[in-house]
Amino acid sequence: MRDLLDVSDDFAAALAHRLEVNLTDLDAMQHLIMAGPLSPSALAKRVGLSTAAMTTAIDRLEAVGHVRRRANPDDRRSVLVEARPESRQRAMGLLMPMIGAVDAVLDDFDERDQQVITRYLSRVVETYRGHSARLGTPDAPEAAGR
Repeated sequence: MRDLLDVSDDFAAALAHRLEVNLTDLDAMQHLIMAGPLSPSALAKRVGLSTAAMTTAIDRLEAVGHVRRRANPDDRRSVLVEARPESRQRAMGLLMPMIGAVDAVLDDFDERDQQVITRYLSRVVETYRGHSARLGTPDAPEAAGR
């Protein structure tokens, strides 16, 4: 399991390098790609940053062409941040070969083994969630040093 966590971190670092962002900015990009446009404060909450730190991250992402700010159609006083389509395409182009390869590994197992693997991984995820909840999260992202 330790190897899986390490190689996942290594892949994220390599992906961030290819996209010319740091790991925090990659995390923000992933949220925008998966969730669609978000307000800066909603994105900050998802990533675990203060709104000031998120503004800086958005500025960096905007400067390299990964995101854009646009008026919020539901509230003209606020903005939404969204991944640029070409950036989304580039990121997914780098991610999909790895995702496909991982899916292909699972295809090597029969249905019963796939169910066992899925059940095991689901329990591991729930264990992590439970322990994370038990440890708690800081009330202010600044408390975590972010």
